[in-house]
Amino acid sequence: MFGDVDLRVDTARVLRFVRGDHAFAQLLRFALVGGFSNIAYALLFMAMNSVGPLIANIAGSIVSTIIANELHRRLTFNAAGRVGWFKAQWEGGGLALIGLVISTGALAALGFWAPGLGALAQAVAVIAIMAAVGGARFLALRGLVF
Repeated sequence: MFGDVDLRVDTARVLRFVRGDHAFAQLLRFALVGGFSNIAYALLFMAMNSVGPLIANIAGSIVSTIIANELHRRLTFNAAGRVGWFKAQWEGGGLALIGLVISTGALAALGFWAPGLGALAQAVAVIAIMAAVGGARFLALRGLVF
């Protein structure tokens, strides 16, 4: 206790908040699922790298997208009862593909318009582009798919 303020965390209240259906709780879960699916991608990419990085990248992208779509359906948006597996994969996968096209185009444009950009500036640009694509994907999944 600090004065009259109780600084203990009410675990049940925090869990109710994180499990809620409001946008911020869904965004938190969306980010956690994204991190998990990126780890799955990296592990599969490393495991398959011996067959070539292009094939490993394609396999990692497909498998991690399937994992992410299912976790978003079940956990992020609590939509397992409303949205079937196939619809989640078809529409979520389509959104992932659109995001890939947008991010690839943005990175190509960056290379064209700012060819002398340093490594740090390129990394910041990549993070900004991926954050924008991820934010748009979250909004599209929340508003259109789930």
